[in-house]
Amino acid sequence: MSHTILFTSESVTEGHPDKLCDQVSDAVLDACLAQDPYSKVACETASKTGLVMIFGEITTKAVIDYQKVVRDAVKKIGFDDSAKGFDYKTCNVLVAIEQQSPDIAQGVHVGRDNDDMGAGDQGHMFGYATNETPELMPLTHFLACQLVLKLQELRHNNTLSWLRPDAKTQVSIEYEKKGGFLTPKRVHTIVISTQHDEVVTNEVIRSELKEKVIKAVIPAHLLDDNTIYHLNPSGKFCIGGPMGDGGLTGRKIIIDTYGGWGAHGGGAFSGKDPSKVDRSGAYAARWIAKSVVSSGLAARALVQVSYAIGVAKPLSVHVDTYGTNKEGVTDEQILACVLKNFDLRPGVLTRELNLRRPIYSKTASGGHFGRSDADFSWEQPKKLVL
Repeated sequence: MSHTILFTSESVTEGHPDKLCDQVSDAVLDACLAQDPYSKVACETASKTGLVMIFGEITTKAVIDYQKVVRDAVKKIGFDDSAKGFDYKTCNVLVAIEQQSPDIAQGVHVGRDNDDMGAGDQGHMFGYATNETPELMPLTHFLACQLVLKLQELRHNNTLSWLRPDAKTQVSIEYEKKGGFLTPKRVHTIVISTQHDEVVTNEVIRSELKEKVIKAVIPAHLLDDNTIYHLNPSGKFCIGGPMGDGGLTGRKIIIDTYGGWGAHGGGAFSGKDPSKVDRSGAYAARWIAKSVVSSGLAARALVQVSYAIGVAKPLSVHVDTYGTNKEGVTDEQILACVLKNFDLRPGVLTRELNLRRPIYSKTASGGHFGRSDADFSWEQPKKLVL
């Protein structure tokens, strides 16, 4: 028997203070990997009015001008004038970077073959995939992120000159649920709150958000006369970015992944090199889940992997298809197929997914999964045959 549910996902633009911090952390990571692919990086960022602070542990042969890396990342986002509440040219940049602990190094990678490198920490990570979109991503999350990307596009190309860098989106969708199977029926509610200049009126904001953002992104058949729109519902949003709220790396982990679908182990991605399984393990879990669904073995799949620091092989691997597994195929058979086709040691994952490249800045805004960029190697599924 089927019934109707509502589910909601949100996203934020590159100018949101937490996302600014994610992008700065990944810009530092990319700068290190560009010169030394074997850099060990754990870089956190905090931001507030006129301030960006990076701190953490980095061991690298690279010579990094941290001031330039940070300011360039902020400039790329679009905080280039004090009228926007933040300016890359005049903000204060603080650096508190130390070397990686030798205790961690000796237990994880020193004196070990690259493929047999141990996990950089303990933890459990999840990957998720669903057949409700061609990207095998949940539709609520995919549309929330697409709205964000459209806002950024229209701001950068000056189509909507009143837009400022900080914004949030939210999409609620009505699903038909039958057992574990989900069918999106319609968009129930859309929320967009975007920073804007002091001149534009609320009427213009709401009209242009609906006509140039929403209608350009949301498929027309999902919108109807009963769809609810909350467009800048607070009425005024001139103060944004770090001036409006303090920012920290790793506070948008649900936006980075599946918008509340599936599960999350709690570890953030940005600022971490691939020896940190918070990142590489989560990318691998998505790779597996997408492979399961794209191979027709299930309509939905959740994958969990877990690790211990210094231990190369995962402690556990779990697959749950929510009862959507192909007729005649069990979750146990799918798990056995996964274990036969994927070597989940962090060193092997790093090699097979080519994770030592400086590709991470672009993952830090718009989502780490469901993207068509060829550099997102974990989005290229394997064909699994039982």
